[in-house]
Amino acid sequence: MQSICILGSTGSIGQSTLDVVLRHPEQFQIFALSAHKNLNLLIEQAVLCQPQYIVLAGEENYVQAKTLVQQHGLQCEILCGPEALQQVACASQVDVVMAAIVGAAGLLPTMAAVNAGKKVLLANKEALVMSGNLFIHAANQSKAQLLPIDSEHNAIFQCLPVDFEYGNLAASGISKILLTGSGGPFLKTPMELLSSMTPQQACAHPNWDMGRKISVDSATMMNKGLEFIEARWLFGLQSKDIEVVLHPQSIIHSMVQYCDGSVLAQLGNPDMRTPIAHALAYPQRIESGVAPLNFMQLADFSFCAPDVQRYPNLKLAIDASNAGQSATTVLNAANEIAVEAFLQDQIRFTQIATVNESCLNAIASQEVSDINSIIELDQRARRQALVAIEQLNQSSSRISASHA
Repeated sequence: MQSICILGSTGSIGQSTLDVVLRHPEQFQIFALSAHKNLNLLIEQAVLCQPQYIVLAGEENYVQAKTLVQQHGLQCEILCGPEALQQVACASQVDVVMAAIVGAAGLLPTMAAVNAGKKVLLANKEALVMSGNLFIHAANQSKAQLLPIDSEHNAIFQCLPVDFEYGNLAASGISKILLTGSGGPFLKTPMELLSSMTPQQACAHPNWDMGRKISVDSATMMNKGLEFIEARWLFGLQSKDIEVVLHPQSIIHSMVQYCDGSVLAQLGNPDMRTPIAHALAYPQRIESGVAPLNFMQLADFSFCAPDVQRYPNLKLAIDASNAGQSATTVLNAANEIAVEAFLQDQIRFTQIATVNESCLNAIASQEVSDINSIIELDQRARRQALVAIEQLNQSSSRISASHA
């Protein structure tokens, strides 16, 4: 019986995790659930799995949460705030931590789980993007087990040999990692129309059911850029070791190319319960609730190279990866602010990349050697992104006035 803490249980990954866990009550039990805003869903989940703790992002919903807990006869304790997230992530009773909080907010609780030597199911790619070297070093020191949940990294993990040596592709006869991506909803949208794309259109992913922030990242291919950075840290790769390949059908989740000409690919329906089930039970296999592929009904597979003109965020991410840790920290922070501004109709879709590039140019590279310096740089980049957004809006106002 494994005791599980789900950080971000009301998000798409958290919900999928709970779905898999509840299919195997003889193997898993829930220790703690956490949510940012969706209190009603959090309580519904608590009724289903009876955790010892539920954790709220802040104290503003505490009274309402306490009332709901009493109404449903729940025996769980209610905790609030970032420190509480870290507390449940490193609790001695916990065996497995699903790190599914989106964005920089997930860094500290995920790091707490790593420092405590937990089995960490890593769905929060931003933790590695922000603090890669520090994160991997901490995992090595504590002997924490990192298992990737992003479908692409999980696919790579499954296609690597069992005795793969971190950072040494040649020792395993590997020539390249092929990181696949769908291209998002705007793969074939005429370039001149991209600036007019709405949040609703950007969030309408053709294959995957994801949260709004990740859906927008998929549309800009920043998600693939962050995955590129994450793959480098997870497997000890250089930029030259990774090739991004567009595969609109999202059936092949990534591939490993060997020097003898062989290519191993992991295939499956686009459902996150597959990598979640794989990581939860690793090295065994359990049923996930995902229907098996029916090869008689599959459309033809297609592949192409990403167009950097269409996806400037992808190039920004790869360049930042080559520039170093501070650049990827800045890019991640700027992108979170820019995406939220787009979702609030404050900037255009194509201006997300504009804000990101502006922040990278404005903030000089600096040494980030500990969590505090990383968080400080993250906050600085967020402030710079807000400045860039304000400048864009002022510029738009001047243009509008000149045409009036």
